[in-house]
Amino acid sequence: MNEKLKPYLLIMPATIIPLGIFVAAVFIVLIQSFGYFPAVGLNEFTLKYYIDVLTDKSFLSSLRFSFYVSLVSSIVSTLVGVMLAYLILESNHTNFIKDTIYKLPIIVPHSVGVILVYTIFAQSGMLARVLHFLGMVNQSSDFPALIYDRNGIGIIIVYLWKSIPFIAFSVYTILGNINDKLSQVALNLGATKKDIFWNILLPLSMPSIISSFVIIFTFSFGAFEVPYLLGATTPRALPVRAYIEYINPDLTNRPYSMVINMVLTIICVFLVLIYEKILKSIYKR
Repeated sequence: MNEKLKPYLLIMPATIIPLGIFVAAVFIVLIQSFGYFPAVGLNEFTLKYYIDVLTDKSFLSSLRFSFYVSLVSSIVSTLVGVMLAYLILESNHTNFIKDTIYKLPIIVPHSVGVILVYTIFAQSGMLARVLHFLGMVNQSSDFPALIYDRNGIGIIIVYLWKSIPFIAFSVYTILGNINDKLSQVALNLGATKKDIFWNILLPLSMPSIISSFVIIFTFSFGAFEVPYLLGATTPRALPVRAYIEYINPDLTNRPYSMVINMVLTIICVFLVLIYEKILKSIYKR
């Protein structure tokens, strides 16, 4: 047996059914996106639905909104998460923080995070009530609309709450395994802690940072529940728009939903390819 194929053959019994379901689902979405849906009388392949969707201004608005929310939340989460990982590494209470505090948001579902964010940041939420009690706002309506707003602030807050601990956890694992002798040698040569972080720790943990960034960006770009529960009526995130098209009572409208799903799939695959290329370039250095 070819040694290169052996690992794949060993895991095949556990992966063949999920992989088969995934491939079948993608195939069905693909053919329906081209207008082939015999169950409702659509028997011809056409590019009409792709043309209609890709030239629709509301679709382009949804695409920009999804990119904006995903990019802002991912960049901020990565920056804060990396710094948090370094602070935990330097902290004297590492075990307590690592085992208790920053793992909590990771294990809590996004739907629970939505409820927490709404309870705290809505115009009738806890923060608005506290500020009103302190006399900082005259009434609840004076509090900034952070939920259901066109800028997606509420959505971004949920993603930050979930993604920052994930980034911190991933990067801390790498930082904790870097040989201390590298830092000790740098200190003996006159380097400061700032120099060690920027020139030793950060470059060595860069593959983990990039992979974590791609993971949270791809997830937030394709996530449905948070923008559905906290998003504004317009613009809508792409997954929400795909869902709305999918539940349209007119089943001949179904290909529009499938086109949006294919766009989401293509973008996510493209991001994965970019991620692999970046990692290969890093490891070749």
